Amino acid sequence: MRQVVAIHSSEPANKTNTENKIVFRWIYIVLPVVFLLLSVILAAFFYRLLPVEVAYHFQNSSPDKWLGRGAFIAWLVIPQFFFTLLSFIVVRLVLLGAHYWPAEDTPMNKLLPVMGNMVALPQIIFIFAMLDFFLYNAYQIRLIPLWVITLIVMILGGAILGVFFIRIIRQFRRQQSKSLQE
Repeated sequence: MRQVVAIHSSEPANKTNTENKIVFRWIYIVLPVVFLLLSVILAAFFYRLLPVEVAYHFQNSSPDKWLGRGAFIAWLVIPQFFFTLLSFIVVRLVLLGAHYWPAEDTPMNKLLPVMGNMVALPQIIFIFAMLDFFLYNAYQIRLIPLWVITLIVMILGGAILGVFFIRIIRQFRRQQSKSLQE
């Protein structure tokens, strides 16, 4: 006769990461929020200095397209709100999956601030464009071309992100090799 022994455990079969739960922190989206606030401050400061019709397109260094002051401000500030909202949504979606992460420290804990703040790269370009348009329309001063600043931001941002990801990958591999040796 076979005897069946049932083993009852007090732990649930699908244990979630409740003791090491990662909560939302503003540091995860600090750069998008700062750039949003900066763009709102710039728009508020320059609004009174702008003409009724704002030049926004240039052909051979002279303006050839204009837009109303209110619409122009909206076209430059509203994308900043959307970038900040996108950053917030990305972080919140990743945090939803945090319940399924292992209890120990994972590379995702270090990637979360980068994922949320990466949206700041296009925001920097928008702020530069905004400043360039404001300075031209208020004081007839032109900064360096937008494509130059875009190229600089993309190269520097890519280099910084590349170095960061290489460090995270190396750290993760070291943790994996230590856990395999044990």
